[in-house]
Amino acid sequence: MFQRSHLQVLTDRIAEKRKSIFVLTGPRQVGKTTLIRQLLEKDLMPTYFVSADDASDPASETWIDQQWEKARLMLKNGSSESVVLIIDEIQQIKEWSRTIKRNWDSDTLKKLNVKVILLGSAQMLLQKGLSESLGGRFEVIPVNHWQFAEMQSAFGVTANEYAWFGGYPGAAELMKDEYRWKDYVNNALIETTLFKDILLLNRIDKPSLLRQLFDLACNYSGQILSFNKILGQLQEAGNSSTLTNYLHLLSGAGFVSGIPKYYKDTLHQKNSIPKLQVLNTAFIAARSTRLYEKVTNDPVEWGRVVESAVGAHILNSMNEGRYKTYYWRERNDEVDFVLQKDEKIIGLEVKSGNTNKAKGITAFQKYFNPDKVYMVGNSGILWEDFLKMNPGELF
Repeated sequence: MFQRSHLQVLTDRIAEKRKSIFVLTGPRQVGKTTLIRQLLEKDLMPTYFVSADDASDPASETWIDQQWEKARLMLKNGSSESVVLIIDEIQQIKEWSRTIKRNWDSDTLKKLNVKVILLGSAQMLLQKGLSESLGGRFEVIPVNHWQFAEMQSAFGVTANEYAWFGGYPGAAELMKDEYRWKDYVNNALIETTLFKDILLLNRIDKPSLLRQLFDLACNYSGQILSFNKILGQLQEAGNSSTLTNYLHLLSGAGFVSGIPKYYKDTLHQKNSIPKLQVLNTAFIAARSTRLYEKVTNDPVEWGRVVESAVGAHILNSMNEGRYKTYYWRERNDEVDFVLQKDEKIIGLEVKSGNTNKAKGITAFQKYFNPDKVYMVGNSGILWEDFLKMNPGELF
């Protein structure tokens, strides 16, 4: 299981003698804190855990200094050669990265082995702080949305249920009451992320535009929309650069990604029209007025849900599989997903029904001579089986 493998990775890294900073990033409610609790149960060495949510004055840089001093006292008064300081929701503290750097460098000079684990749900803000202050001092361990195999093993979720309800372990027990499930995902996950992780921690001049863009991406997940078309769908005025920035923020929060078009040269890729893709199909279900039973009986809408589930799986597995993801379209020919790993590319076409027609694949082969092409659906790899795979193994 992908999430469970994180525990072994973290356990192995903490057991190493070298001094280290590990940064666990990922969306809210995907198990980062649970992962830390499991690590604490192993009792590998003295550990001090604290959450920045409990800081009396998050604007004060001295809060981290105080926590660090407690960890140093544990090291001084104990018999272990090292101690682990774990800080949750680190992005809540102003200038956190510079304060971490100052304490880290001080310990290095004094040969104090305080290992550090930082957790945060605002990935964009974390990455900014890491690149600005902690270059060469940290290792990122991304924790993504739960995959189908994990949800099935932990909660007995079927493939159809996963495609609609997505991968939120905290909401799994609410699926039998879909109205209650929708309320939980909307209020406890989506709204909390929009307001706490994005709006409060970034400069957003048009917050209603950000919300509208998110809702539009949920409605049009898997579709290719130019920014001009997107602006035409939105009620509030904006421009392409604003939408690009907001889409970047939504991606960093684990909400929505804009998949670029595949070109042989990277310059065209950066300027291409994005294909909107939710990173968890729970967002489609939560924002929809329709219910699971109705959607599964609508072949057109269900096909869109299945394609989004496949797309979310591909994007959430990129770090594990070490590949990049694109789409391709030329006139009326289209390939849903193009995966690139080193010099190799493969094309993936998703068909949830019984059709095996995929003229886009034929055109794609003619243009690019890919290493491999696959159909995901009844005429190829069953989409249910694909959701259990690591797409990187297709190369």
